Amino acid sequence: MNKYSDRNKALILLQDGTVFFGKALGVNGTAYGELCFNTGMTGYQEIFTDPSYFGQLMVTTNAHIGNYGVNNDEVESETPKIAGLICKNFNLKFSRPAANDSLQNFFIKHKIVAISDVDTRALVSYIRDNGAMNAVISTDINRIDNLKNKLKDFPSMKGLELASKVSTKEPYFFGDSNSKFKIAALDLGIKKNILRNLSKRNAYIKVFPFDTSFNEMSKWNPDGYFISNGPGDPEPLKNAIQLAKDILQTKTPLFGICLGHQIIALANGISTYKMHNGHRGINHPVKNLLTGKGEISSQNHGFAISREDAELNNNIEITHVHLNDDTIAGIKIKNKNCFSVQYHPEASPGPHDSTYLFDQFIEMINTKK
Repeated sequence: MNKYSDRNKALILLQDGTVFFGKALGVNGTAYGELCFNTGMTGYQEIFTDPSYFGQLMVTTNAHIGNYGVNNDEVESETPKIAGLICKNFNLKFSRPAANDSLQNFFIKHKIVAISDVDTRALVSYIRDNGAMNAVISTDINRIDNLKNKLKDFPSMKGLELASKVSTKEPYFFGDSNSKFKIAALDLGIKKNILRNLSKRNAYIKVFPFDTSFNEMSKWNPDGYFISNGPGDPEPLKNAIQLAKDILQTKTPLFGICLGHQIIALANGISTYKMHNGHRGINHPVKNLLTGKGEISSQNHGFAISREDAELNNNIEITHVHLNDDTIAGIKIKNKNCFSVQYHPEASPGPHDSTYLFDQFIEMINTKK
């Protein structure tokens, strides 16, 4: 028996009826989600465990997945958050001494459905032309009509609140309690490397559930507030939007990343919209308009803030733009200790061009303190 060739057949069914075929990986079964693609050449484990990907079927454009296994320390949350994986070539074995296990065993352990031997070039090209859409991957290849009917009922990402699915249920602490600064973080799906970046800058972080009020967070008397990344549409997160408004009534510094950036924008009357494809990868070019310098950034978002609304808002200064499509990648609130970016300065995976933003936040706190 050849464990590569003797695998079960599997399929990908898109909401418009398009079908792609491949071979099963992980566990046999069926998984629904929004189909999206990531262009990163490395860092698949960090991507698969990033809470921002909750509810999404991940297409990896890199030709080889699984070749360096998994390492217990290279995670952005405790479990995989993708709904399922679609790839071209999948390595059942791995060649890295530092790996703790194979990616295949990792998927089986966490009951992740995956499919390989897919023409991912054709699939990604189709998504680019037709936009991100819901899909289903399944080993139940003889019941396509049944899968189609269930797929029709699967909710669209637009209007979908998912932060509650990945946020902590109870507050917890991260870092050294003797650190100089106290930062209260709202967990909408926070990545571990964000916490690491704050902690190593002499900050002690208390992480709060997604629906925590300003009154509750302010009782800890933090030196700064942070609103995290996360999955889903920002507009349903009314409590988080109100929290941002309440923080902005104070002089305490506020920093937001990704979904947190969108929450801060909504709190200032700037609308958001669902993008055609979104930005997902580790080589996205961003320009800092304040310095004129370029940054290669890690990105993962399917929503963005309205450029038109931002340009008409006298309280907003656009600080960063995405050079591929001129979408807004960063803003700051005039006369407030507040700024945010759409991309991921913590990387993991990706380049570290933008880690200065954490220094900027700490400097803002230190000046205020």
